[in-house]
Amino acid sequence: MNRIVVLMIGALLATGALAKLPEMTEEQKAAAAEKKAKAAEGDKKAAELLAASQDAVAGKYIERMKAQGITVTPTPISPPAAPPVPPAAAPAPAAR
Repeated sequence: MNRIVVLMIGALLATGALAKLPEMTEEQKAAAAEKKAKAAEGDKKAAELLAASQDAVAGKYIERMKAQGITVTPTPISPPAAPPVPPAAAPAPAAR
């Protein structure tokens, strides 16, 4: 019995989460676009810093191995291939 009451209360409270939000205003849309641009710029800077630090670590490792007489050659990494483009949708055959 208690389970049913708890489930009913939960269902009642969950219906409020299904309410539709109002449309965004132009100011909100502009603020969201600006925030997205700033986040993308920050992500780009973080990726550049990560790449620089990885290059520095790899360089130190290669120097240490060279001092020990071991030749290390880094594996060249090619950029990822572009995702395949789906073919254009074929026209549907005419119904008779």
